[in-house]
Amino acid sequence: MSADGQATFETADAGETSGIRVPPPLYFIAGLLVGFGLEQALPIDRPPAWVTIAGVTIGVAAWLALDGAAMVSFGRAKTPMNPFNPTTTLVTGGPYRFTRNPMYVGMAFLYVALALPFGLIWALILVPAVILAVDRFVIAREEPYLEARFGEPYRDYKRRVRRWL
Repeated sequence: MSADGQATFETADAGETSGIRVPPPLYFIAGLLVGFGLEQALPIDRPPAWVTIAGVTIGVAAWLALDGAAMVSFGRAKTPMNPFNPTTTLVTGGPYRFTRNPMYVGMAFLYVALALPFGLIWALILVPAVILAVDRFVIAREEPYLEARFGEPYRDYKRRVRRWL
């Protein structure tokens, strides 16, 4: 446990990565673009203004809180956020206490916050597909990598903390 309450487990070998092929934000961007295209072809009425305002406010706040706290946690642990770089420390503090993927949860909130003011209702309909893609093509590669890299501390962490929320 570090001085700031972060549980960290370091490893000496920093050579391999999780093998992710597509940067995770691109899944969310692709969903928004497909939603935009569908909206042009088959428009759906926008929700009332109060729904948009509430959704944007909650979405941006949740994104800032989750991604901001996750970035701070990674910075304190001196491990890279970029999944194309080797992970050097298992971070289990901060937002990682209640979700193993706060950055992806935050990106999902930001996705909703971006779709609403532009009236991209189709993009909102696609949220489950985008989350499924991130789950299958990103997280499914990250988890075995982290388990191989950190062993029992990561398996224990997986037992204690949910993948999403």
